[in-house]
Amino acid sequence: MGLRSTHKIDAGFSMSSMTDLVFLLLIFFVIVSTLVSPYALPVDLPKSANKTKEKPKVAVRIDAELHYSVNNALIEPADLEGVLKDQMSKHPGDQAIVMHVDQSVPTGMTVSVLDIAKRNKWKIILATKPE
Repeated sequence: MGLRSTHKIDAGFSMSSMTDLVFLLLIFFVIVSTLVSPYALPVDLPKSANKTKEKPKVAVRIDAELHYSVNNALIEPADLEGVLKDQMSKHPGDQAIVMHVDQSVPTGMTVSVLDIAKRNKWKIILATKPE
């Protein structure tokens, strides 16, 4: 008596569907990661232990009494962008600004200076005290 089955069962496992799924997920995450844009302004934060080779020529200072100064000359906050454009035009090769901001200054005032720098495509360096 021949009781052999005509159906042969393959005990192997096919990975082709799994690799297709992995590649689709990879493509999805690559596309999504290029669409994500940070909402923060780019700021170069120098480390306290390192020193820069060249110092930027333009410095903005906001003290605890909310007085603005550019290169140690007091100015009105409304005139800040015009004064910065004038100072930056004197130094075309160095498009960086050093910001000295007191700890008690509200964040909104610092962000307004960062916004001016972003509109004009200038780099910002926040000055810190050495540790």
